[in-house]
Amino acid sequence: MSRDNQNVTMFQFFEWYTPADKKHWNRLREQAEYLNSIGLSSIWIPPPMKGTSEFDVGYAPYDLWDFGEFEHHGVVPTKYGTKDELKAAIEECHKHGMKIYLDAVLNHKAGGDETEVFKAAVVASDDRNREIEPAHDIEAYTKFTFPGRGKKYSDFEWHFYHFTATDWDSRAQRKAVFQIKGDHKDFADDVDHEKGNFDYLMCNDIDYKHPDVVRETEKWAVWCVNEFGIDGFRIDALKHVSTGFISHLLDYIRKNTDRKDFFGVGEYWKDDVDDLDRTLDTNGGIHLFDVPLHFNFMQASKQGPSFDMRSIFDETLVRVAPKCTVTFIDNHDTQPFQSLESYVEPWFKPLAAALICLRFDGFPCLFYGDFYGIEAKSPNEPHTAIPGHKAMLTRILTARRDYAYGSQQDYFDHGNCIGWVRYGDEHHPRGLAVLMSNSEAGYKYMDVGGPSKGGQVWVDMMGYWQQPVTINKEGWGKFQCHAGSVSIWVEKEEGKEWSTVQES
Repeated sequence: MSRDNQNVTMFQFFEWYTPADKKHWNRLREQAEYLNSIGLSSIWIPPPMKGTSEFDVGYAPYDLWDFGEFEHHGVVPTKYGTKDELKAAIEECHKHGMKIYLDAVLNHKAGGDETEVFKAAVVASDDRNREIEPAHDIEAYTKFTFPGRGKKYSDFEWHFYHFTATDWDSRAQRKAVFQIKGDHKDFADDVDHEKGNFDYLMCNDIDYKHPDVVRETEKWAVWCVNEFGIDGFRIDALKHVSTGFISHLLDYIRKNTDRKDFFGVGEYWKDDVDDLDRTLDTNGGIHLFDVPLHFNFMQASKQGPSFDMRSIFDETLVRVAPKCTVTFIDNHDTQPFQSLESYVEPWFKPLAAALICLRFDGFPCLFYGDFYGIEAKSPNEPHTAIPGHKAMLTRILTARRDYAYGSQQDYFDHGNCIGWVRYGDEHHPRGLAVLMSNSEAGYKYMDVGGPSKGGQVWVDMMGYWQQPVTINKEGWGKFQCHAGSVSIWVEKEEGKEWSTVQES
């Protein structure tokens, strides 16, 4: 995926254990120029809205209108900082040509200000379409009045009838899935069908069939663009939210702001390419993360030489819908000790990075934890930190920025050793060749562009393979890589030397 003749690359600028020091927006502002210089074009920021505490990562939102501006439980900033610090960080990113994608948590609300009594039925945890207890009175924290913010930006108050379900009855001190009853009250139909209907995930589930909720969310989304200059949303928990509403919301933003190309990517966490493809078919104007590819990477990293690298893109979204796919290696949910832990082993990270960054298809997204390392520290989970791969990823980003252009020829002809060639375009004519192995050292003859390339000397810009390759008169070269490694071959340029990438 490219823009203005340059490849685009997204960067997730947080991990689960990002320090709750309220300085993260300042870190982004300070690093914006550097991040753009290495080839990043957009930043996915964590949920900036006020959560249930100052340590909240952002996925239990209390007030969507409070980005660290108002006092709540005695604290003004969020885990990441204040509203003004966020605005300064966004302005700096925009100054350096990077777009900002906000993590929009629109499925649920948490931490209500007051309780309300209303009718709700208990539904089965494994089949939300089946009532196991009839409707009765429960008491839950479903009234949101936002005393800290008052009426600034919005005077909307949330009540039980703005939600479809909740999970805690304060009166009975009981946890269950309580489906709220009332006129025209039901779960959304256009959600995933796991558990019969997977509209309900957690906390107070928002009802997007309620017209007041739709209007309030539209108003908030336009405010995000007008107040902060947001360029897109990463939609959290998409398989639990009405996809029809999300498509409507993105279209509404494009029609009612100056962001006519407002970007949207959904986290539809399902390892089933057919379900993901159907979601794209029925909901235009949105991208999805390639969850099946992530699991292929994880399996490849666990299985080692027994994994057939020719199948790495089998049953993946990038293969069937490349123009609507965001590819990734890991994220804040898949990292160790998290809810969807499925971490790609470190030895395979360079191979995975090359597979998402140096090929023609997909919009790659790199992870803060893979780049800077994972803190793996919190008040409750003092785990050992995991080092990042900054040097390696920076080199691969350089290859994407400068060389990974034009048409592509694959050499997926061996179970352990695969490669491909990018032939360059009119703006980036040099191109590159990639070779990787998940087993012993390998080699492969690849055509880098015919007789016009004859006599050129190519080098491994990762610095792993020290011997250069001379292209023969037909345009072919014998390219090599080490065991369990990747080498990225480019034409040698006068005055440019590639030092060996050293990992921490």
